[in-house]
Amino acid sequence: MALLIEKDTICALSTANGVGAIAVIRVSGEDALTLTSKIFSKDLTKVDSHSVLFGTIRDQENNVIDEVLVTVLKEGKSFTGENTTEIACHGSTFIQQQILNLLFKAGCRMAKAGEFTMRAYFNGRMDLSQAEAIADLISSDSKKSHEIAMNQMRGGYSDKIAHLRQRLMDFASLIELELDFSEEDVEFASRTELNDLVIELKAKLTLLTDSFAYGNAIKHGVSTVIAGRPNAGKSTLLNALLNEERAIVSSIAGTTRDTIEERLTIDGILYNFIDTAGIREATDEIEKIGVERAISEVGKSNILLYVFDANDLSKEEVQFDLNKLERNGLSIVLLANKTEELNKDKFAEYSEKYPVIAISAKKHNGLDDIKAELAKSVSELATESDTIVINARHYEAFSNALADMKQVEQALEMQISGDLLAMDIRSAIRHLSSITGEITSDDLLGNIFANFCIGK
Repeated sequence: MALLIEKDTICALSTANGVGAIAVIRVSGEDALTLTSKIFSKDLTKVDSHSVLFGTIRDQENNVIDEVLVTVLKEGKSFTGENTTEIACHGSTFIQQQILNLLFKAGCRMAKAGEFTMRAYFNGRMDLSQAEAIADLISSDSKKSHEIAMNQMRGGYSDKIAHLRQRLMDFASLIELELDFSEEDVEFASRTELNDLVIELKAKLTLLTDSFAYGNAIKHGVSTVIAGRPNAGKSTLLNALLNEERAIVSSIAGTTRDTIEERLTIDGILYNFIDTAGIREATDEIEKIGVERAISEVGKSNILLYVFDANDLSKEEVQFDLNKLERNGLSIVLLANKTEELNKDKFAEYSEKYPVIAISAKKHNGLDDIKAELAKSVSELATESDTIVINARHYEAFSNALADMKQVEQALEMQISGDLLAMDIRSAIRHLSSITGEITSDDLLGNIFANFCIGK
């Protein structure tokens, strides 16, 4: 993608490809109103911004292609900051292509992936973190991921980063001013105040970096593995949670040989449920692979639902399994299954470390308790930060800025010279600036916007 913003006019289908009731074609650029008027039955150059006009699109032989609504958004008042028209036509793929072909002949060119958003960024309509949030907003598939992306798109990062940057820049400027008067042994930047600032910024940056585990889980779905010994009722539980017969259920132990993955939204949060092969000494090569995959999935997951047959497994056997599966950062919930005829209270003694829920996956008993415990486990991933980091690039930048702050702190303790202090502070400023796009590169921008869809 060429990153020099050209003055030409671009167009693209902004709704999803395929047949639908309505499709929207967006046109943006200095000549958007003039070029759209060439194929539309009315002159769009003489109407006010935010006007919506009804009319027809005609080809060069004056044949009517479609009756459409055209929205006019003038320079400075549109998404891109440029003159923009949006043509709402009927959703026929033939009509869509005919209108695009007419726009090409009129003088438009096809927009590249993310080019509308890139123009909005270069025209000062949003910073880079807000532009990236648009992609996250489009791909959000749960209430919580939508909320986080919307907060970022509305400037959730921008104000916070601008404040941090400004305070660092003020100190960097004072320290660099000291260097100009080095022979006079003058101190413009109070080292005590700088140390207090470093401690404060370290705390804020730590909250932001710590929030990534939660944000990443929300963005991609909370990885939730269902594991346990063969015939414990894992597949039955998956089917019960999904309320459909997704996994094969059999009384024969070892039915599930591979992982089965399904997604389910519970109370606005997306969970990726993974049903796994029963964990035991494998009896054949295929089962061995299934068991290895089960253990591997547990190692990558956020939450483990450990299912055991309440009629069959002792407290010691459950603990034996957990010793192989538990790790730092993994939330574990024990599910005592097949408790229809049993005293459910006794299973609370199975673990002092993890919650234990008595269920009957077959009869759908205890599902609400499981969902409540899932919500609790997700909430434990969250931090006190009011801004959640969901973008890996932002996480890396915040982590680098945090490392710079630790370097400054060490330099202050060692009473290192101002020029080295200023170097580390400027490095932190660069990392923060890279998030919002004050400092960036063509390669980075090309990579970010190339991952957008055409028409956005």
